[in-house]
Amino acid sequence: MTAANTPVSTWAPLRSKVYRALWIAQLVSNLGTWMQTVGAQWILVDEPNAAVLVSFVQTAITLPVMLLAIPSGVIADLVDRRRLLLGAQSTMAILATVLAVSTATGHTTPAVLLTLLFLLGCGQALTGPAWQAIQPELVPREQIPSAAALGSMSINIGRAVGPAIAGVLVSLSGPTLVFALNAVSFIGIVVVLGVWRRPATDRRLPSERPLAALQAGTRFIKAAPAIRRVLLRSILFIAPASALWALLPVVARDELGLSSSGYGLMLAALGVGAVLGAVGLSRLRLLLTPTQRLSTAAVLFGVATAAAAVLHVVPVVLVLLVFAGFAWLLAMSTMNSTMQLLLPAWVRARGLSVYLLVFMGGQAMGSLVWGVVAGAAGPVKALLIAAALLGLCAVSTVWLPISHNAENLDQTPSAFWPEPQLVVEPEPADGPVMVLRTYDVPPENVEEFMTAMAFVGRSRQRTGAMEWRLYRDVGVLDRYVEAFVVRSWAEHMHQHQVRLTAQDQIREQEASKFTIGEDEVTHLVAILPP
Repeated sequence: MTAANTPVSTWAPLRSKVYRALWIAQLVSNLGTWMQTVGAQWILVDEPNAAVLVSFVQTAITLPVMLLAIPSGVIADLVDRRRLLLGAQSTMAILATVLAVSTATGHTTPAVLLTLLFLLGCGQALTGPAWQAIQPELVPREQIPSAAALGSMSINIGRAVGPAIAGVLVSLSGPTLVFALNAVSFIGIVVVLGVWRRPATDRRLPSERPLAALQAGTRFIKAAPAIRRVLLRSILFIAPASALWALLPVVARDELGLSSSGYGLMLAALGVGAVLGAVGLSRLRLLLTPTQRLSTAAVLFGVATAAAAVLHVVPVVLVLLVFAGFAWLLAMSTMNSTMQLLLPAWVRARGLSVYLLVFMGGQAMGSLVWGVVAGAAGPVKALLIAAALLGLCAVSTVWLPISHNAENLDQTPSAFWPEPQLVVEPEPADGPVMVLRTYDVPPENVEEFMTAMAFVGRSRQRTGAMEWRLYRDVGVLDRYVEAFVVRSWAEHMHQHQVRLTAQDQIREQEASKFTIGEDEVTHLVAILPP
């Protein structure tokens, strides 16, 4: 919301030329991806063991995300994200072209098809964290929730419309045209990324090493309860919600007696709901907190899931699926935007890669589990169980809320620590580094000081400290010593100049209110004795 307490329009990010061009290009690419899936499944339906091979299509596409999401997040934080996206999208365009040509010439065997789909899935996994991480670079901070909603809407439109278009095209001319259109769909993204001139970043410090960067990202999440809470809420929603997506084809065929076109209509209803959710999101953000939006989404999706199980009136089910699409977008955009608002720039891709892993993993594993449950107890009982779990998910927000003030956190980089006074210049790889900081605290301020330092300690751990402790100096009256250890001198310099934010500065200023005199800071670099 703006300072005037008016909602930011869902369409506001589209005023940015770069964001608008990328969003349109991504929408076209999403359509192409879902069309490709239908074309791939069509190729395999006449093969021996078709049921197994068709199920491998989704596996080939989603498995790379499970394997590569975290490494992709590390890479996206270490290299220029624009160049990473440009290279990955160009490679995916080439792979899609190879698939189209091999299909046209009759060389697309099941092994060739699944291999190319797997490689395309690797490209999707590589671009996912980087794509999410550049959003705050394209729109103002107050528009991030709207950008997240537009991103979710793009995915849902692709999911709803792409298969329908592909079904018509495949029936008319076979899968070759679908694969060719998917190859063409990458061109827009490549062109926009090629034209966009991303602001250069300051590279005075040595780049982080991949393993150290992965460990730094892990420490950040461990020391960020608000982010862990968003990840937990994602699991609690996605795990039961995946039942509807997994079992909807069975419901359409067995419970409602619909053909493939009827199933496409059900997907379209979900897509319409997602669009309506994006349109109404700005007003809901004004009326409801993020936690209330999540509980509302869980209730709506649970009702739609139960209705799909027990109702056999197609128009009623379609209307409720519109509400389910609305709820899905509401939940996804709320969790995605909260993650982006909570993550500072230096670790944004790593944090979002964990979110993407939870999201995709929750859907993949959830679909597998609900398939097993449906096989044992039937799809109706499976959907009713999922609906009950969604109800519990809504109720659990009372005890497990997510951050309600993420939009108000100032995550702007702030190098407010003074440069250490050195008589010996350590090498970047030297370490570990121990930092000692002394505070003189009057007895009447100790309790408030300890409370404030708990937040400071988490700040230290988020920005690089492997260990953090607060000690009382028993040799000096009213003196306390903060001690934390960083892996290397280079990482400590990153902590000084890159990782601290204005929010970290606020936490330190809160603690300083309860001290007297000047704090003293000592830097110790470990050495190996002879």
